[in-house]
Amino acid sequence: MRLDKFLKVSRLIKRRTVANEACDAGRVMVNGKPAKASVNVKVGDVIEIAFGTKSVKVRVLDLQDTTKKEEAKDLFEYIA
Repeated sequence: MRLDKFLKVSRLIKRRTVANEACDAGRVMVNGKPAKASVNVKVGDVIEIAFGTKSVKVRVLDLQDTTKKEEAKDLFEYIA
């Protein structure tokens, strides 16, 4: 699954266009490397997103094309 689509489906970023812009700006890393929106995300990958001064680090647990709001949090787990 594409990185921008995963970020939208998992609701880490609300819109796919915003996810694309974050990737283009170099604010998204996958497994420690800067990632483009088209990078293929797999289960077990670690995604780090920089939101201004704070950053969020998550591990991918599941991939789905669509999810309900309540199920979106089951697609990833936060890493300290």
